[in-house]
Amino acid sequence: MMWQIIKWAITASIVVAISLVSKKYTFFGSLLAALPLISVLALIWMYVEGQDIETINQFSRGVFWMVLPSLPMFLLLPKLIEKLDFPLAILSACAITTLLYFIMVKVLTTLKIDI
Repeated sequence: MMWQIIKWAITASIVVAISLVSKKYTFFGSLLAALPLISVLALIWMYVEGQDIETINQFSRGVFWMVLPSLPMFLLLPKLIEKLDFPLAILSACAITTLLYFIMVKVLTTLKIDI
């Protein structure tokens, strides 16, 4: 249980730190947010907890493929915010991203790429 609390504390601290940095330095906050910190932490947690290397490799490949459909959200969100209030814009961007995830899974399945 203590290990779970440590993992949550480290992961949450990174998210809070990015939020705090972004308030004053948007570029550096964006840079920190763009780094795959959460994915790297997940890989580290998996390794430390004894996951086999094939599972870690499969996770890494899955993250690669799922990052691709998430990228358009960051281009769409500013345009949506211009037209909608923030809550509706972020919800719409997330909905579009979810649709793109489904499309990506379908494409990968069709191409017989295992994630």
